[in-house]
Amino acid sequence: MLDKTAKIVLTGAAGLVGQNLIVELKAQGYNNLVAIDKHASNLSILRELHPDVTTVLADLAVPGDWEQVFADASCVVQLHAQITGKFPDEFVRNNIDATRLVLDAIRANRAPYLVHVSSSVVNSAANDDYTNTKKAQEQLVADSGIRHCMLRPTLMFGWFDPKHLGWLSRFMAKTPVFPIPGDGKFMRQPLYERDFCRCIVNCIEREPDGAIYDVCGDTRIDYVDIIRTIKRVKGLHTWIVNIPYGLFSTLLKIYALFSGKPPFTADQLEALSAGDEFHGVDTRAMFGVTQTPFEDAIRESYCDPHYSAIVLER
Repeated sequence: MLDKTAKIVLTGAAGLVGQNLIVELKAQGYNNLVAIDKHASNLSILRELHPDVTTVLADLAVPGDWEQVFADASCVVQLHAQITGKFPDEFVRNNIDATRLVLDAIRANRAPYLVHVSSSVVNSAANDDYTNTKKAQEQLVADSGIRHCMLRPTLMFGWFDPKHLGWLSRFMAKTPVFPIPGDGKFMRQPLYERDFCRCIVNCIEREPDGAIYDVCGDTRIDYVDIIRTIKRVKGLHTWIVNIPYGLFSTLLKIYALFSGKPPFTADQLEALSAGDEFHGVDTRAMFGVTQTPFEDAIRESYCDPHYSAIVLER
C-alpha cells in the first residue's frame, strides 16, 4: 500500500478527470499532490479549491522547468489530452508531443510507476484525430520501458464538466427546445467520474504492471434517454425535438465555422452514432468499486450544492 505522504504527480490535472481525482485522493488521505496543467484559469480553480495542492502552470509540449517536478515522485498519473479541436496539429501536439516529453521526464527522474489514462476510443470504429492520436499515445507508453498500467474509460460525466453531459445539462436548462439527432437511439455507456477516479486510486495503490483496463459505465442507455434523465432529475420542462441526422450534422459543421471551440462537433456526432459497444472489466471485482446507479450519479453531478456550480473553461 502506497504511503499517504507519497508524492503523486498528475499531468493535465486541471481537467475533468484531474479535478475529480484530486477530490478523491484527498478524501482517501493522500496529502502530497502535484498538479501540472497549461490552462491558467482551470488551474486557478483547482488552486482555490485545494490550496494544499502544489500547482505548476506549464505547457507539456514545450521543454521546461516543469520536468524537475517528477523528482522523488512515487507515482505519475498521466491525464493530459486534446479531446476536441478543429485542427489535427492540436491533437498531435497535446496527445503525442507532450506525452513524449512527459515520458522522458519520468525516465530522467526515475519515477517508478505510471498510471496512464487513455480512452475507449482506441477500441472504436471511429477514424478521427482524437482516436488516432490516442492510439499513438498508448503506443508511446507501451514502448517507454516505464512500469505502468492503462485505463480506457468510456464517455465520462460528473463535476466540473465543461463539455459532454455537463454542457448538455446547462444548455437544456437555458433553452425551451432541445434538439436530438435522428431518433436519438444511440447506445452509450456513460461512466461516472467519481467511480472512475476510485478505480485510478486502486491502480495507484496496487501498481499492476502492464495491465490494460477497459472501464465502462455499467448502464447501457440510449442518448435520448440520457437527455430525458437529466431533464427529469433537474425538474426541467424543456421540449425535446428530433432533427434529421443529416441536417443536424450540417448545422454542427456550420456552427464550427463561427466557433473557436465548438462544444459538439460533426466528428463527435459520427462517433456517437458509430454503434460501438464496449466491454469492460468488472469494476467491483477488479478495483473494489461498485458503480453508482446512473440516475443517482446524474443527480450528484448536476444537483450537488457545491461542485455542480463549478464549470471548467474549455
